Amino acid sequence: MLPELKTVAALAAGFVVASTAVGFAQSAAKSTPDQPLGIGSKPSADLVKAWNIDISPDGQNLPDGSGSVADGKEIFASTCAACHGETGEGGEGMVGGRLVGGKGTLATNKPVKTVGSYWPYATTLYDYVHRAMPFNAPQSLTPDQVYAVSAYVLNLNGIVPDDAVMDKNTLPKVEMPNRDGFEPMDTKTLAKTTACMEGCEPLVGPQ
Repeated sequence: MLPELKTVAALAAGFVVASTAVGFAQSAAKSTPDQPLGIGSKPSADLVKAWNIDISPDGQNLPDGSGSVADGKEIFASTCAACHGETGEGGEGMVGGRLVGGKGTLATNKPVKTVGSYWPYATTLYDYVHRAMPFNAPQSLTPDQVYAVSAYVLNLNGIVPDDAVMDKNTLPKVEMPNRDGFEPMDTKTLAKTTACMEGCEPLVGPQ
């Protein structure tokens, strides 16, 4: 770039930064208790609802609707099997991960972490499927379809029977095999309280 062009570019960049700073300063000067920074706007109820899709382990925020294992099998075949395999087994060349199997492997050198072997709550399955699946069209499935897919994946893992129907009442009651397999970390016993600047031991982990 020619020297004169570099100078013009630098001046332009400086002008943008200065203008932005002045704008924020003016907004701050006009702030009120209802709008402290003077920028942005209050989100609408529809906007909040669109973002408020997380599902708690106890099932809080699960929507109305229901889905059966049989319905889930059909939806899985048309929407999920291309990435996860016909029965959720995954495999070489599959974009999606393995969803079934792996029970009894978590304590081995080669743990297989699947919905059936690793996930502690069935409600997490609904949350994830609704939020992120299918990969090419996340959040496109209806609540009934998500319940159905959840029922089918749980059935593939032998967790619910063939005639199971999942809804906001039945899904939280599903007992996952690894429900009690997670232990909270005691950070108080792991964290160091003495300042160290040189030759320090690891902050966490076995000593």
